[in-house]
Amino acid sequence: MIETKPETNPLVSLIVTTKNSGAVLRACLESARRQDHAPLEIIVVDNGSSDDTLQIANELADVVLQAGPERSAQRNAGIRAARGRFVAILDSDMVLDPDVVSSCLAAAERSGARGICIPEESFGPGFWSRCKAFERDFYRFDQTVTAARFFEREHILELGGYDETMTGTEDWDMSIRALGAARMVFCTGLIRHDEGRQTLALLFAKKYYYARALPQFVRKHGKAAMARLTPMRRALLVNAGQFVRHPVLGGGLIVMKSWELAGAVFGLLDRRPRHPGELYGTSQASR
Repeated sequence: MIETKPETNPLVSLIVTTKNSGAVLRACLESARRQDHAPLEIIVVDNGSSDDTLQIANELADVVLQAGPERSAQRNAGIRAARGRFVAILDSDMVLDPDVVSSCLAAAERSGARGICIPEESFGPGFWSRCKAFERDFYRFDQTVTAARFFEREHILELGGYDETMTGTEDWDMSIRALGAARMVFCTGLIRHDEGRQTLALLFAKKYYYARALPQFVRKHGKAAMARLTPMRRALLVNAGQFVRHPVLGGGLIVMKSWELAGAVFGLLDRRPRHPGELYGTSQASR
Protein backbone atom coordinates (compact mmCIF):
# COMPACT_ATOMS: atom_id res chain seq x y z
CA MET A 1 0.00 0.00 0.00
CA ILE A 2 1.08 3.58 -0.57
CA GLU A 3 1.78 5.21 2.79
CA THR A 4 1.68 9.00 2.57
CA LYS A 5 0.97 10.04 6.17
CA PRO A 6 4.59 10.08 7.47
CA GLU A 7 5.50 12.74 4.90
CA THR A 8 3.13 15.70 4.67
CA ASN A 9 4.55 17.29 1.52
CA PRO A 10 6.51 14.66 -0.42
CA LEU A 11 8.54 15.60 -3.46
CA VAL A 12 6.72 14.55 -6.66
CA SER A 13 8.55 14.10 -9.96
CA LEU A 14 6.66 14.77 -13.20
CA ILE A 15 8.23 12.79 -16.05
CA VAL A 16 7.42 14.03 -19.57
CA THR A 17 8.55 12.14 -22.68
CA THR A 18 9.16 14.08 -25.89
CA LYS A 19 10.12 13.78 -29.53
CA ASN A 20 9.61 16.79 -31.79
CA SER A 21 7.01 18.03 -29.30
CA GLY A 22 7.64 21.74 -29.72
CA ALA A 23 4.05 22.51 -30.74
CA VAL A 24 2.60 21.20 -27.47
CA LEU A 25 5.38 21.05 -24.88
CA ARG A 26 5.20 24.62 -23.58
CA ALA A 27 1.53 24.26 -22.61
CA CYS A 28 2.32 20.96 -20.89
CA LEU A 29 5.26 22.24 -18.86
CA GLU A 30 3.60 25.53 -17.95
CA SER A 31 0.62 23.60 -16.59
CA ALA A 32 3.07 21.45 -14.60
CA ARG A 33 4.61 24.60 -13.15
CA ARG A 34 1.16 25.80 -12.06
CA GLN A 35 0.53 22.79 -9.80
CA ASP A 36 -0.76 23.71 -6.35
CA HIS A 37 1.51 21.12 -4.71
CA ALA A 38 5.09 21.72 -3.66
CA PRO A 39 7.82 20.49 -3.76
CA LEU A 40 7.82 19.39 -7.39
CA GLU A 41 10.42 18.55 -10.02
CA ILE A 42 9.89 18.32 -13.78
CA ILE A 43 11.96 15.88 -15.81
CA VAL A 44 11.84 15.91 -19.62
CA VAL A 45 13.22 12.83 -21.36
CA ASP A 46 13.73 13.60 -25.04
CA ASN A 47 14.32 11.21 -27.92
CA GLY A 48 16.48 13.07 -30.42
CA SER A 49 14.16 15.97 -31.24
CA SER A 50 15.07 18.16 -34.22
CA ASP A 51 12.64 21.02 -33.52
CA ASP A 52 12.56 23.48 -30.58
CA THR A 53 11.62 20.84 -28.01
CA LEU A 54 14.95 21.02 -26.18
CA GLN A 55 14.90 24.81 -26.06
CA ILE A 56 11.49 24.75 -24.36
CA ALA A 57 12.50 21.88 -22.07
CA ASN A 58 15.68 23.63 -20.92
CA GLU A 59 13.65 26.76 -20.19
CA LEU A 60 10.91 25.14 -18.12
CA ALA A 61 12.11 21.75 -16.81
CA ASP A 62 14.44 20.99 -13.91
CA VAL A 63 16.15 18.06 -15.62
CA VAL A 64 16.48 17.28 -19.35
CA LEU A 65 17.68 13.85 -20.47
CA GLN A 66 18.06 11.90 -23.70
CA ALA A 67 16.85 8.30 -24.07
CA GLY A 68 15.06 6.03 -26.53
CA PRO A 69 14.11 4.44 -28.84
CA GLU A 70 10.53 4.37 -27.44
CA ARG A 71 8.54 5.86 -24.57
CA SER A 72 9.11 2.96 -22.17
CA ALA A 73 12.88 3.45 -22.23
CA GLN A 74 12.42 7.20 -21.84
CA ARG A 75 10.11 6.75 -18.87
CA ASN A 76 12.50 4.37 -17.19
CA ALA A 77 15.34 6.85 -17.62
CA GLY A 78 13.19 9.53 -16.03
CA ILE A 79 12.16 7.28 -13.13
CA ARG A 80 15.79 6.39 -12.42
CA ALA A 81 16.78 10.07 -12.43
CA ALA A 82 13.82 11.21 -10.32
CA ARG A 83 14.36 12.32 -6.74
CA GLY A 84 10.68 12.32 -5.82
CA ARG A 85 8.96 9.78 -3.63
CA PHE A 86 6.17 9.76 -6.20
CA VAL A 87 6.30 9.95 -10.00
CA ALA A 88 3.63 11.05 -12.46
CA ILE A 89 4.12 9.71 -15.99
CA LEU A 90 2.98 12.19 -18.64
CA ASP A 91 2.96 12.71 -22.40
CA SER A 92 4.03 16.01 -23.90
CA ASP A 93 0.56 16.72 -25.34
CA MET A 94 -1.09 16.79 -21.91
CA VAL A 95 -2.25 19.94 -20.10
CA LEU A 96 -2.79 19.47 -16.36
CA ASP A 97 -5.34 21.08 -14.09
CA PRO A 98 -3.59 22.82 -11.16
CA ASP A 99 -4.78 20.18 -8.66
CA VAL A 100 -3.66 17.05 -10.53
CA VAL A 101 -0.69 16.29 -8.26
CA SER A 102 -2.39 17.27 -5.00
CA SER A 103 -5.51 15.26 -5.84
CA CYS A 104 -3.36 12.23 -6.77
CA LEU A 105 -1.66 12.42 -3.38
CA ALA A 106 -5.03 12.76 -1.65
CA ALA A 107 -6.40 9.75 -3.54
CA ALA A 108 -3.32 7.69 -2.68
CA GLU A 109 -3.55 8.56 1.01
CA ARG A 110 -7.30 7.90 1.10
CA SER A 111 -7.20 4.57 -0.72
CA GLY A 112 -3.72 3.15 -0.28
CA ALA A 113 -3.79 2.26 -4.00
CA ARG A 114 -0.60 1.20 -5.75
CA GLY A 115 -1.32 3.56 -8.62
CA ILE A 116 -3.68 6.45 -9.27
CA CYS A 117 -5.54 7.14 -12.53
CA ILE A 118 -6.00 10.70 -13.78
CA PRO A 119 -9.22 11.27 -15.77
CA GLU A 120 -8.71 12.79 -19.21
CA GLU A 121 -10.61 14.77 -21.79
CA SER A 122 -9.47 15.50 -25.33
CA PHE A 123 -9.46 18.57 -27.53
CA GLY A 124 -8.22 19.43 -30.99
CA PRO A 125 -9.26 21.04 -34.27
CA GLY A 126 -11.20 19.27 -36.97
CA PHE A 127 -14.06 16.77 -37.12
CA TRP A 128 -12.08 13.62 -36.33
CA SER A 129 -10.48 15.24 -33.30
CA ARG A 130 -13.97 16.12 -32.06
CA CYS A 131 -14.95 12.49 -32.60
CA LYS A 132 -11.91 11.38 -30.60
CA ALA A 133 -12.88 13.79 -27.80
CA PHE A 134 -16.44 12.44 -27.92
CA GLU A 135 -15.07 8.92 -27.54
CA ARG A 136 -12.73 9.77 -24.67
CA ASP A 137 -15.66 11.17 -22.67
CA PHE A 138 -17.08 7.65 -22.56
CA TYR A 139 -13.90 6.30 -21.00
CA ARG A 140 -13.12 8.98 -18.40
CA PHE A 141 -13.62 6.61 -15.46
CA ASP A 142 -13.51 3.31 -17.32
CA GLN A 143 -11.65 0.57 -15.44
CA THR A 144 -10.29 -1.20 -18.53
CA VAL A 145 -9.44 1.60 -20.94
CA THR A 146 -7.74 3.87 -18.40
CA ALA A 147 -4.20 3.30 -17.12
CA ALA A 148 -2.63 4.55 -13.89
CA ARG A 149 -0.11 7.38 -14.24
CA PHE A 150 0.82 8.23 -10.63
CA PHE A 151 2.95 5.80 -8.62
CA GLU A 152 5.31 5.52 -5.71
CA ARG A 153 8.74 5.52 -7.34
CA GLU A 154 10.20 2.65 -5.34
CA HIS A 155 7.28 0.40 -6.24
CA ILE A 156 7.85 0.99 -9.96
CA LEU A 157 11.55 0.28 -9.55
CA GLU A 158 10.74 -2.97 -7.71
CA LEU A 159 8.61 -4.00 -10.71
CA GLY A 160 11.53 -3.39 -13.06
CA GLY A 161 10.05 -0.24 -14.59
CA TYR A 162 8.14 -0.08 -17.85
CA ASP A 163 8.50 -3.02 -20.23
CA GLU A 164 10.84 -1.65 -22.89
CA THR A 165 9.83 -4.35 -25.38
CA MET A 166 6.25 -3.01 -25.50
CA THR A 167 4.96 -0.18 -27.68
CA GLY A 168 1.46 1.23 -27.26
CA THR A 169 0.41 -1.15 -24.48
CA GLU A 170 3.11 -0.24 -21.95
CA ASP A 171 0.68 1.88 -19.87
CA TRP A 172 -1.78 -0.99 -19.55
CA ASP A 173 1.05 -3.41 -18.81
CA MET A 174 2.33 -1.23 -15.98
CA SER A 175 -1.16 -0.77 -14.51
CA ILE A 176 -1.80 -4.50 -14.53
CA ARG A 177 1.52 -5.24 -12.85
CA ALA A 178 1.32 -2.37 -10.34
CA LEU A 179 -2.32 -2.72 -9.31
CA GLY A 180 -2.89 -6.45 -9.70
CA ALA A 181 -6.58 -7.28 -9.27
CA ALA A 182 -7.31 -4.11 -7.27
CA ARG A 183 -9.94 -1.71 -8.55
CA MET A 184 -8.55 1.47 -10.08
CA VAL A 185 -8.72 4.68 -8.07
CA PHE A 186 -9.18 8.04 -9.81
CA CYS A 187 -8.08 11.45 -8.59
CA THR A 188 -10.30 14.52 -8.99
CA GLY A 189 -7.81 16.49 -11.11
CA LEU A 190 -8.10 16.40 -14.88
CA ILE A 191 -5.71 16.06 -17.81
CA ARG A 192 -6.67 17.77 -21.06
CA HIS A 193 -5.17 15.84 -23.95
CA ASP A 194 -4.26 17.80 -27.08
CA GLU A 195 -5.11 15.39 -29.90
CA GLY A 196 -3.94 17.80 -32.58
CA ARG A 197 -5.68 17.60 -35.96
CA GLN A 198 -6.59 13.94 -36.34
CA THR A 199 -7.12 12.33 -39.73
CA LEU A 200 -8.36 8.88 -40.65
CA ALA A 201 -4.99 8.13 -42.20
CA LEU A 202 -3.16 8.99 -38.96
CA LEU A 203 -5.62 7.01 -36.84
CA PHE A 204 -5.23 4.00 -39.16
CA ALA A 205 -1.42 4.26 -38.99
CA LYS A 206 -1.40 4.38 -35.18
CA LYS A 207 -3.56 1.29 -34.81
CA TYR A 208 -1.56 -0.51 -37.50
CA TYR A 209 1.70 0.20 -35.70
CA TYR A 210 0.48 -0.66 -32.19
CA ALA A 211 -1.37 -3.81 -33.29
CA ARG A 212 1.88 -5.38 -34.39
CA ALA A 213 2.85 -5.59 -30.69
CA LEU A 214 -0.54 -6.81 -29.39
CA PRO A 215 0.21 -10.56 -29.49
CA GLN A 216 3.02 -10.01 -26.98
CA PHE A 217 0.65 -8.12 -24.66
CA VAL A 218 -1.96 -10.91 -24.87
CA ARG A 219 0.63 -13.62 -24.22
CA LYS A 220 1.80 -11.73 -21.14
CA HIS A 221 -1.58 -10.86 -19.59
CA GLY A 222 -4.18 -13.19 -21.10
CA LYS A 223 -7.76 -12.30 -20.10
CA ALA A 224 -6.72 -8.97 -18.60
CA ALA A 225 -5.23 -8.01 -21.97
CA MET A 226 -8.26 -9.15 -23.97
CA ALA A 227 -10.58 -7.10 -21.74
CA ARG A 228 -8.69 -3.98 -22.81
CA LEU A 229 -8.53 -4.82 -26.50
CA THR A 230 -12.16 -5.55 -27.34
CA PRO A 231 -13.54 -2.97 -29.82
CA MET A 232 -17.03 -3.27 -28.27
CA ARG A 233 -16.18 -1.58 -25.00
CA ARG A 234 -18.75 -1.61 -22.22
CA ALA A 235 -18.61 2.16 -21.77
CA LEU A 236 -19.79 2.65 -25.36
CA LEU A 237 -22.71 0.29 -24.89
CA VAL A 238 -23.79 1.68 -21.51
CA ASN A 239 -23.79 5.23 -22.87
CA ALA A 240 -25.36 4.39 -26.23
CA GLY A 241 -27.91 7.16 -25.70
CA GLN A 242 -25.16 9.70 -26.43
CA PHE A 243 -25.16 8.50 -30.03
CA VAL A 244 -28.81 9.53 -30.33
CA ARG A 245 -28.25 12.91 -28.68
CA HIS A 246 -25.18 13.62 -30.84
CA PRO A 247 -25.88 11.79 -34.11
CA VAL A 248 -23.19 13.48 -36.20
CA LEU A 249 -20.43 12.78 -33.69
CA GLY A 250 -21.89 9.35 -33.03
CA GLY A 251 -21.83 8.49 -36.73
CA GLY A 252 -18.30 9.85 -37.02
CA LEU A 253 -17.22 7.76 -34.05
CA ILE A 254 -18.57 4.59 -35.68
CA VAL A 255 -16.66 5.38 -38.88
CA MET A 256 -13.53 6.23 -36.91
CA LYS A 257 -13.61 3.04 -34.81
CA SER A 258 -14.23 0.94 -37.92
CA TRP A 259 -11.22 2.55 -39.61
CA GLU A 260 -9.07 1.99 -36.50
CA LEU A 261 -10.19 -1.63 -36.33
CA ALA A 262 -9.16 -2.10 -39.96
CA GLY A 263 -5.75 -0.65 -39.13
CA ALA A 264 -5.40 -3.02 -36.17
CA VAL A 265 -6.35 -6.06 -38.28
CA PHE A 266 -3.82 -5.19 -40.97
CA GLY A 267 -1.22 -4.55 -38.27
CA LEU A 268 -1.82 -7.98 -36.75
CA LEU A 269 -1.33 -9.56 -40.17
CA ASP A 270 1.99 -7.78 -40.68
CA ARG A 271 4.66 -9.98 -39.14
CA ARG A 272 7.63 -7.97 -40.36
CA PRO A 273 10.03 -6.75 -37.65
CA ARG A 274 9.01 -3.40 -36.22
CA HIS A 275 11.41 -0.48 -36.34
CA PRO A 276 11.47 1.20 -32.91
CA GLY A 277 10.28 4.78 -33.02
CA GLU A 278 8.99 4.63 -36.59
CA LEU A 279 5.71 6.28 -35.54
CA TYR A 280 7.11 8.26 -32.65
CA GLY A 281 6.69 12.00 -33.01
CA THR A 282 3.00 11.77 -33.84
CA SER A 283 0.52 11.96 -30.99
CA GLN A 284 0.48 8.64 -29.18
CA ALA A 285 -2.35 9.51 -26.89
CA SER A 286 -5.27 7.63 -28.35
CA ARG A 287 -5.82 3.94 -27.96
